[in-house]
Amino acid sequence: MCGRYTITISLEELMLRFHLDPDFQLDYRPRYNVAPGQMVLAVVNDGRRNRLGELKWGLVPPWAQDETIGSKLINARAETVAEKPAFRLSLERKRCLLPADGFYEWKKAADGKKRPMRIVLRDESPFALAGLYETWTTPDGRKISTCTVVTTTPNRLVADIHDRMPVILRPEDESTWLDRDMRDTARLLDLLKPYPAEEMTAYPVAAAVGNVRNDGPDCIRPVEPPVRPGDGE
Repeated sequence: MCGRYTITISLEELMLRFHLDPDFQLDYRPRYNVAPGQMVLAVVNDGRRNRLGELKWGLVPPWAQDETIGSKLINARAETVAEKPAFRLSLERKRCLLPADGFYEWKKAADGKKRPMRIVLRDESPFALAGLYETWTTPDGRKISTCTVVTTTPNRLVADIHDRMPVILRPEDESTWLDRDMRDTARLLDLLKPYPAEEMTAYPVAAAVGNVRNDGPDCIRPVEPPVRPGDGE
């Protein structure tokens, strides 16, 4: 699963990277420990341009009886996303990008304890997680917009840490994922592949990241040198 990630770049960098309106006003701050149930930044396309907004992490389908189901739908498996009732309509028409520059997974150590690892691109550039979103109406008429992160099988770097990884879209595929007129399911599913391991690296971070209340720069500070594919081979 993907249950934590980071987006620590500046607002200006975010706007440039995702081709957003530079005049857009947003109360933005870097996030070092984004967790399910929180409001997260998301990029959608309105048919004319990319727009930035906030969604609650944990998708609530329109047919849900209450929003508690969202805590169970923080991830959507790429292998079944086109079939599951909770996700298939979102895949057809409500796709989004979740800007990130790293994500966390917990690796089981020799002593049996799990230690957090931060996984990033080798050049430490920001990237887009493939997301889906929905809007759910509460019994009293309020609308809540929610999202989920699509996951896939791990590449060989992440496989040593966890059995799943979030889908990181290639920059050239982001516009296809956002295109509201794109209804070719096979084409969309073809985008949901593991990101190449040789373009990524991972490093251990402090256990404090396990507490969602910790959301500062210390969360991403390395406690050991990074691990790259091929190290030790």
